[in-house]
Amino acid sequence: MNLIEHALVALVIQAAVGLTTRNWWAGAALASGYFIGREIAQAEYRWIEQYGQGLRANLPWWGTFDLRIWPKPDQWADWIGPVVVTPLMAAFMNRRAQGRQSLND
Repeated sequence: MNLIEHALVALVIQAAVGLTTRNWWAGAALASGYFIGREIAQAEYRWIEQYGQGLRANLPWWGTFDLRIWPKPDQWADWIGPVVVTPLMAAFMNRRAQGRQSLND
């Protein structure tokens, strides 16, 4: 998946939560958390392969944050895209709901 696909999938996940619970921020957190976790897991495997002699036990707590295993822009974009678009959608939907509520008052 590329940046656009990750962002779109994150918005679909967010919409599923937002439409069923009316909590768009929870949807943003769930979708963003999924993609952050996915990229962190992939970073752990890259570190283990490159520096940990293939053993998970050799992965230090900071291994995921080692910038040497994040060399490609798409590795950053895969989690940054969802983290940017989902809060924007949550803010938009909350503002829209507030506007509808003020019309009914």
